[in-house]
Amino acid sequence: MKAKLVKINSTNPQMNKILEVVEVLRRGGIIIYPTDTVYGIGCDIHNQKAVERLCQIKNINPQKINLSFICYDLSHISEYTRNLPTHIFKIMKKALPGPFTFILNASGKVPKILHTKKNTVGIRVPDNAIPRLIVKELGNPIITTSIKDEDAILEYSTDPELIYEKYKGLVDIVIDGGLGNLEASTIVDCTNDDPEIIREGLGKIEEVL
Repeated sequence: MKAKLVKINSTNPQMNKILEVVEVLRRGGIIIYPTDTVYGIGCDIHNQKAVERLCQIKNINPQKINLSFICYDLSHISEYTRNLPTHIFKIMKKALPGPFTFILNASGKVPKILHTKKNTVGIRVPDNAIPRLIVKELGNPIITTSIKDEDAILEYSTDPELIYEKYKGLVDIVIDGGLGNLEASTIVDCTNDDPEIIREGLGKIEEVL
């Protein structure tokens, strides 16, 4: 079945369209959506078949899965993390919503969700109303990973219409929220006391430390 291309205004998202996307996620669908950095692909964290399908699309071994959760805010972070130091939480509170992925020690809930032995989880709260409203209405995070491009020069696909042409036979919905960024999020490992930058991206960590 061919995916649906849904245009959503990133400044003032249409709630009827947000709810349409949420309904697809609840049925186990895969969606492609904008963030404050590059376009992402994801599904409901609680739908195991959807997670397995996402891994197939991205050619990822489910046992070595290294995906992040998109959350609406930090209010439920204790569900998915453990031993989060106060100073790390303060950094996250200052940085988010924003172009950062924070790698944290995962709670026992995460391996059960992903059916892996991984003991870390990436947390994203993008500064984009579309994915945040989706997870707010869904009631739990969605798993996310970036849309990569095979182009030798451009690492990430930025045009939602071109993304749609490539993925329309693989996913259920592609959200057109305007052009994406060329730069991904900054990844910060916070599993130890001192934050460590794993990947330099759009977020400037020195501005939030």
